[in-house]
Amino acid sequence: VQLQASGGGLVQAGGSLRLSCAASGRFFSSYAMGWFRQVPGKEREFVSAISWNDDIPYYADSVKGRFTISRDNAKNTVYLQMNSLKPEDTAVYYCARAFRLNSDYPYEWHYWGQGTQVTVSS
Repeated sequence: VQLQASGGGLVQAGGSLRLSCAASGRFFSSYAMGWFRQVPGKEREFVSAISWNDDIPYYADSVKGRFTISRDNAKNTVYLQMNSLKPEDTAVYYCARAFRLNSDYPYEWHYWGQGTQVTVSS
């Protein structure tokens, strides 16, 4: 399984970015997908996840109301729409795939993408 994240960049505070993560492999629609982020010197933190069934979204409190996760199973792609960005959102963002097929939240994550840098200037 390969996960290719893209869409990061430099944006001013209050701006928006849309991250994409294209996944290879079979049965994409049967796996929960997620986004995490990491800044140097800190642990990777959960940002958002979307279920394999009914596209149920989950969000960290820090991004609720600003970020929206979605998926397009026909394109094997998961998205993260990020609005009202803040400097504290600056990080490398990683997409991930759940370990188990048809699993329920909370998910165990197994496959990770290479990350895309998001920088929010004040």
